[in-house]
Amino acid sequence: MQLSERQRQVVMLADNLAARFRERVDRYDREGAFPFENYAELGESGYLRLIVPTEYGGDGIDLFEIVLAQEHLARGDGATAMAVDMTLHLIGRLAEQRSWPEPLFAQVCRAIADQGALVNAAATEPEMGSPSRGGLPSTTAAPAEGGYRINGRKIFVSMAPALRYFVTSVAIPPGEQHPQGATAQALVAANTPGLELVDTWADALSLRTSGSYDVVYQDVFVPADWVFDITPVGAPPKPQGAPMQMAWFGLSLSAVYLGIGQAALDAVTRYANERVPTALGKPIATLPNIQRRVGEIQVALAAARAVLHNTARDWVEQTDLRATMAPQIATAKYLCTNAAMTATDQALRVAGGFGLTRQLPLERLYRDARAGLTHPPQDDAALEMVGRAALDYSISI
Repeated sequence: MQLSERQRQVVMLADNLAARFRERVDRYDREGAFPFENYAELGESGYLRLIVPTEYGGDGIDLFEIVLAQEHLARGDGATAMAVDMTLHLIGRLAEQRSWPEPLFAQVCRAIADQGALVNAAATEPEMGSPSRGGLPSTTAAPAEGGYRINGRKIFVSMAPALRYFVTSVAIPPGEQHPQGATAQALVAANTPGLELVDTWADALSLRTSGSYDVVYQDVFVPADWVFDITPVGAPPKPQGAPMQMAWFGLSLSAVYLGIGQAALDAVTRYANERVPTALGKPIATLPNIQRRVGEIQVALAAARAVLHNTARDWVEQTDLRATMAPQIATAKYLCTNAAMTATDQALRVAGGFGLTRQLPLERLYRDARAGLTHPPQDDAALEMVGRAALDYSISI
């Protein structure tokens, strides 16, 4: 695949960061510690600035270019790549959608470009489950003089220790303006009194260093102009919101898990070429059964990468088709996350007992790949979406 000069520069930047992150990823994973230095380097290197629109001091790269960058970054540290993706896909989507109040969007973008600030959505709650399944927030924003006071708890908020802003989904209680209540988004600054971070993630199975903490809001005050996207309960969804969200979230995160799978392939091919059992007298890479397993990994990753790249390119170049691209995006996400599962599983089978130890990164990569299955659209929803589209097509012809 031919890349432009800018695309090659983006990939080179991601590769350079991945090489540095790779040197310390296992140490952080063992300790369950948050890698603050990774995020400092993401800011200092200009990686965060890539996604910011040019009018706010960034490079304004597109979704295909972010897919390229994130796949390469994840080869060094999947947890950091997954977490920083929360800032990248959020800003990338908003740059296209422009659904935030311009002063707020400008402030956040300039903070990212100039100071390496990080932002993430705080949406999931213990009782609600995934917002993608239609849950409503139990976190409330009660009107107060000059703004709102927020109370509630969010979970799985990646990069929480390093975030500058928390984009918090809230429910506004019924009142004069909204008799049945409303939902909204509130931009909460990290230093706001009443905001508490709770580390519930350091010993998780996957992505242990992603800082995916709980966030507790106790009478957190937010100015009125920092609460936006207020939607009365029962109002119809806004047009074009879902495809845009799905594309940026689904494709950029698919790239992360594809990168984790590629890291497993890279690690196990090195191992297979270096491992020379005395009983064999030559590298295990010469064995047909090893070649078949590595071939299965390569085929799965290559197929997923082709669909992912084509889908991201179509999003950028075929803007008139975006409203119909949900099945294509779901296909890419399904293939990438399952290719990562295939890659890490087969890599462990090639390495045998050594793959279960810390001598190789394979056990970490296997654990990290599992997280891809939890991101929406999950496999069942993705396949249903693809299946409905295929059935509609077959009926129409």
